Amino acid sequence: MKRRNNVDIMADILRVARGGAKKTWIVYRANLNFKIVKEYLSELMEKGLLMAHGGARIYQTTERGLEFLEQYESFRKFHMAAAGRVSVVA
Repeated sequence: MKRRNNVDIMADILRVARGGAKKTWIVYRANLNFKIVKEYLSELMEKGLLMAHGGARIYQTTERGLEFLEQYESFRKFHMAAAGRVSVVA
């Protein structure tokens, strides 16, 4: 299994939190540990890609976070297509 980079992890967290999610749900769905998730949640909120609300700390992807996900998915599809072409030629 391929190791995820920071951007892949951020995208996974934003995907999980799209409709709102507690930290525990994010940990399990994004396949991370609590320490790592805490660091990423802080970073994503600082960048305005994620927001927290409610006493239960529900995390939700912001409009800006959704735009990030769209761009990420577009790049990923382009990259996979390009990698497919390269492997055919090689």
